[in-house]
Amino acid sequence: MEKPDYNSQTPFSLPRRRRDASKRDFGRLLIVAGSVGYTGAPSLASRAAVRGGAGLVYLGVPEAIYAVTAVKNDEAMPFPLKCGPDGLISPEALPELEERMAKCDVLAVGPGLGRSDGIVELVSGLLRASRVPTVLDADALWAVSRAPEALSEAGCSVVLTPHTGEFERLGGSVSAPREEAAVSFARSHGCAVVLKGQGTVCAFPDGDWSVNTTGNPGMARGGSGDVLTGLMGALLCYLPFRRAVRTAVYLHGLAGDLCAARLGEYGMTPMDMIGRIPDAMKSITEE
Repeated sequence: MEKPDYNSQTPFSLPRRRRDASKRDFGRLLIVAGSVGYTGAPSLASRAAVRGGAGLVYLGVPEAIYAVTAVKNDEAMPFPLKCGPDGLISPEALPELEERMAKCDVLAVGPGLGRSDGIVELVSGLLRASRVPTVLDADALWAVSRAPEALSEAGCSVVLTPHTGEFERLGGSVSAPREEAAVSFARSHGCAVVLKGQGTVCAFPDGDWSVNTTGNPGMARGGSGDVLTGLMGALLCYLPFRRAVRTAVYLHGLAGDLCAARLGEYGMTPMDMIGRIPDAMKSITEE
C-alpha cells in the first residue's frame, strides 16, 4: 500500500489570526468526560483544548466531581451533569447535553468517562444527536465497541482515536498492516480513524490516509491520549475537518518531542506536553 508523502506535498501550517479576531471566530468546544476516580482526564483534555486555540471550552462532568473539576479549570468552563451512585454521568443528562451541543461547534467525548450500560446509552445518544464534528476517545470507544450500530446512526462526522488494543476491541484488524487496517475500518464505518502508536495513522472514509512522523516513547503514559482529544477538538473548531485531524496529530507529537528534548523521555508528563503546545503551534503558524 503506497503511502502518500503528505509531509512534502501539504506541509502543516496554521493561519495567522486576524487583528480584529473575536473568541467567537475560533469556535465553541464541548467536552463530556470524567467520573469518580478519574478527575485528571477531563482537565487534561480541557487544558489542551484551551492551549490549542479554541475560543470557548465547555467541560461537562458528573456532579460528583464538579467541585474538583472547577478548582482545576480557570480558562475552561466546567458544569455539573446528573450522575448515578457509581459516579458516572447518567443518560438522564442527555437533554441538557443536547441543548448545549446545539450552541457548540465541536463535541469531544470519552476521557475518564467510565464504563457501564448507562455510558453506552449516553455515548449512543450523543452520537445520534450531534450535528457537529465529534471526537471519541477512551471509554467512549469502549461504549461504541458495545454498541457498534452507534456509528452508523451518528448524525455527524466522527473521529475515533484508538490505540491498538482499543482498535481491536472495536473490531479492527491487528493482523493486517496498520495503514490497511485503519483505511478498511474508516471505509466500512464511515468515520475518520486515528490509529495511535509509532507512526500514528490518520485514515478517512474515502480511502485517503497518512502516517504521522512526530512523537516519541516518552508519550507512552496515561493522559497523553486525553491531551490529543482536547487538542483535536480545538483544531476542529477552526480548521477544515481533514486538516484539523492531521494537524492535531502532528502537533501532539511535536509537543511531545519538544518535551523529550528538554526533559527526557522518562520524566516528561502530559502536563508538560500541554505546556509545549504553544511552542509547537507557533512553529507552524504563518508569518
